Amino acid sequence: MMDVLTESSTTVHRDAIPEERTLLIVDDDKSFLQRIAKAIEGRGFEVTIAESVAEGLRQVERDAPAFAVVDMRLGDGNGLDVISALKRRRPEARGIIMTGYGNIATAVTAVKLGAVDYLAKPVDADDVVAALLAQDRKDIDPPENPMSADRVRWEHIQRIYELCGRNVSETARRLNMHRRTLQRILAKRAPR
Repeated sequence: MMDVLTESSTTVHRDAIPEERTLLIVDDDKSFLQRIAKAIEGRGFEVTIAESVAEGLRQVERDAPAFAVVDMRLGDGNGLDVISALKRRRPEARGIIMTGYGNIATAVTAVKLGAVDYLAKPVDADDVVAALLAQDRKDIDPPENPMSADRVRWEHIQRIYELCGRNVSETARRLNMHRRTLQRILAKRAPR
């Protein structure tokens, strides 16, 4: 009887949310980084920031936090490397990947590497804290103002355009889209 109780309490402990409120935020957008760090500090977290994968990895090695919020694409690499290192150093840590260029394959990879959630930018502090502290996906309320389908499409086109070195012809070819149609989309402002 005692073995059953011990094992079930171990399972609960492993899945439990850490009581310690240390948080590492890694993002190369300095103004966003400072704004989100200040907002999350106001919600009871002790926040450390990093502006690159290398800096994030050093922070994890120095003192692995209980939580991490990491941008997917950083100037010196992939934010998934920080999540992976954090999970190796502190398996119970909870990490979130955020990105302006969301896709299903990346979300699946992030979860396999130990991220508890995947948030599309722009995000606010309430969304981040809710995702960090949710016991499971059912606890998370849907966002009040999610990106529209038009905005998601526009973000995807912008991502492919950037990956193609801002080459319209190559982007149109990869998106299987007429070049003029793509030029019209690129000339418009981002939808809301």
